[in-house]
Amino acid sequence: MGVEVVSAERAVAQVQRGDTVMVGGFGLVGAPLTLIEALVASERARELTIVSNNLGEPGRGLGALLLAGGVRRAIGSYFTSNPDVVAAHARGEIEVDLLPQGTLSEAIRSGGAGLGGFYTPTAVGTKLADGREEREIEGVRYLLQTSLRADVALIRARTADALGNLVYDKTARNFNPDMATAAKVVVAEVDEIVPAGTIAPERVATPHLFVDYLVRAKVTL
Repeated sequence: MGVEVVSAERAVAQVQRGDTVMVGGFGLVGAPLTLIEALVASERARELTIVSNNLGEPGRGLGALLLAGGVRRAIGSYFTSNPDVVAAHARGEIEVDLLPQGTLSEAIRSGGAGLGGFYTPTAVGTKLADGREEREIEGVRYLLQTSLRADVALIRARTADALGNLVYDKTARNFNPDMATAAKVVVAEVDEIVPAGTIAPERVATPHLFVDYLVRAKVTL
């Protein structure tokens, strides 16, 4: 039995008001743009906590969701790439949790691995350390970073087989495989769906057991 292939609109119906949603991508590369477009149009997708490297570009990708009023809180690394995020935060319209990129990636991976958190030396002695638990281990200062998990993950892959096994395209892989392990429901937007058995096992980056729905991509860079 294969994974269900659905429309983008049906897929994002999994997202409810107030949910935490992981969204793949580095800028717009590897971002599930078709799913994001459907998310913008969804009346349920409001007051969301978005876990993503950044919030797209002005009016594009997650930047469009921001302008539509869908984002209440953002957890990520590079928000200054979208001036609209800076302006919205300055007006008090959204909360922003800034994490160093390696810390963000490991927090997602740890969430998928079932860990509660980890200690990292990154950001010790900076403003990002304010209010954080600190511990010294073998003479080195570390900060506690709790793991990240989500209600829904919207990810982007190059190819899926009918079972839902995923292959990514070069750097468009970025955060997508880790996010697929760290959410209750995973929706993968893909360019093509091939018969089961077509993809060599060693090429599979995300096994089908992590994937709940497939959506064919319609919006691309």
